[in-house]
Amino acid sequence: MTDLLNDHVVIDGHRIACGTHGAGDPLVLIHGTPSHSFIWRKVVPRLTDAGYRVHLFDLLGFGASERPRDPAVDTSVAAQDTVLTTLMRYWGLESAHIVSHDIGGAIGLRFGLFHPEMTRTLTVIDTVSYDSWPSVTWRKIIAEGLDELSRAPDAVHRDRFAKQLRMVVHDKAIMQGDVLASYLDAVSGPIGQPSFFQHQVRHYHSRYTSEISDRLTTLGNSLPVQILWGETDEWQPVDWAHRLAADIPGSALHVIPEAGHFAMEDKPDAVAALVVEFAGAARR
Repeated sequence: MTDLLNDHVVIDGHRIACGTHGAGDPLVLIHGTPSHSFIWRKVVPRLTDAGYRVHLFDLLGFGASERPRDPAVDTSVAAQDTVLTTLMRYWGLESAHIVSHDIGGAIGLRFGLFHPEMTRTLTVIDTVSYDSWPSVTWRKIIAEGLDELSRAPDAVHRDRFAKQLRMVVHDKAIMQGDVLASYLDAVSGPIGQPSFFQHQVRHYHSRYTSEISDRLTTLGNSLPVQILWGETDEWQPVDWAHRLAADIPGSALHVIPEAGHFAMEDKPDAVAALVVEFAGAARR
């Protein structure tokens, strides 16, 4: 991860791990949950090779960024907007292409609506939307109680979470060994496990997307929007992609065969190529 996240910035008193790579038009990557910037490791080199300056970061409360102990610190989708806008000022960006995944997609949708002047293009990948989240699977897990889940024995937590992670890829062979460990380690252990439930699961709430649903038409009229979706997504079925495409005028929808919710794991070449083509068309 040190190759991806090669910098740190303090925002509102909290440390954010971030990174910049390449040269050219600026492009910002926003990860989702349960993940961190590791998910972009196969995509970043393809984007920099195509002539983009890629910026990425771990959301507050995620991955290598600070995990605040104070439960009053807001790490919701809505609160991450401050992190993103401050980072863009730090990077010297007046605007950028925004590429966002999962709950990062919700951050991207909101950013495009609230800051259209800072958004050159918006690509959302297997994003949460409307009342699509928490997924059916996560609703069942949350019903067990977050306090109980955060105190589960490490082996029990890791086993439960490994089963969830195997659902996010079409090719189940991907999610094993070092790849599985990279995702598991970020949300396990004495710090990772309780902070995962405090900073991620506690904010799995569709109000952050439902409250902007009636403004999606405005988004489509303000900037170019692209929707990428894994055809076999088990957490956010592809029907949500078609609904989004219908509600965002002029949006481009690409359903990626043999890809699950973590499309960047299954098909990094396809994801990168679509991002490059879409951003490139906007600058021509």
